[in-house]
Amino acid sequence: MPTVFQVDYPFTGPWGAEMFDAMQSLAQDIAQEPGLIWKIWTENPTTGRAGGIYLFETPGASEAFATKHLARLESLGIIGVVGHHFAINDDLSQITNFAATTD
Repeated sequence: MPTVFQVDYPFTGPWGAEMFDAMQSLAQDIAQEPGLIWKIWTENPTTGRAGGIYLFETPGASEAFATKHLARLESLGIIGVVGHHFAINDDLSQITNFAATTD
């Protein structure tokens, strides 16, 4: 069953194109995570927060990534990280155009 992992944390930048330049190697690493279907990168310069919304194939894949990623953020000195796992209500989500597969 697909599972969503959402994380956000205080962030001072870079934002936009500069974030793209700075985070490409991290994005490529995350793209190789077992069970990852996709990630949406989030950023809000106004509130000084960044993070992501991830879709994983299974709760186990989501939890394994969260353990790894939260430790990575902590090792970078990022504090105040908020992370949540969510099950997906597939029936309601399909009404609002969600598709859990990459087909």
